[in-house]
Amino acid sequence: MSLPHAILTALLEKPSSGLELTRRFDRSIGFFWSATHQQIYRELGKLEQGGLIHALAQSPSRGQRREYEVLPAGRAELTTWVATSQDPKPIRDALLLRLRAAAVVGRDGLEPELERHLADHRRQLAEYTAIEERDFAAGNPSGEDRLRHLVLRAGIGLETFWIEWLTEALAEFRRPGAVDEVDAG
Repeated sequence: MSLPHAILTALLEKPSSGLELTRRFDRSIGFFWSATHQQIYRELGKLEQGGLIHALAQSPSRGQRREYEVLPAGRAELTTWVATSQDPKPIRDALLLRLRAAAVVGRDGLEPELERHLADHRRQLAEYTAIEERDFAAGNPSGEDRLRHLVLRAGIGLETFWIEWLTEALAEFRRPGAVDEVDAG
């Protein structure tokens, strides 16, 4: 996945200014593909220069936002990208590496970090669940909404996995007889 494709997707859903895109990334797309305000504006310039999008108002007055829409070439690029094969990305998570390192050097200080991660994942799951209840409670959604809901359900599933795994990891830390220090032998 790449930022240009995330922006093309968002603009096809609704023509927007850079500021509106930033806000939409914060509320939805950013849950699975994050970008800063500067990255979005930089990419909008590249997409416009590449002939994939254009500003609806070519010379806005000072302070007026430039709203962008996708050109046919941008739609074609996104369509090609959607159909392109891509291998799954391996998990690359520092917490998992830290847990593996703790098996070698000891786990002092790691339990509070596991608790913090657990709290963060619980908060994120609550947010996803609230979005699901707000946006997908009504029956018979359109095909596009079913796909959006599928993406949200992936997030719910991932958060549920992390909550279950972190709960198990903390139980291991708290298990009677658990070793607090690495065996020097």
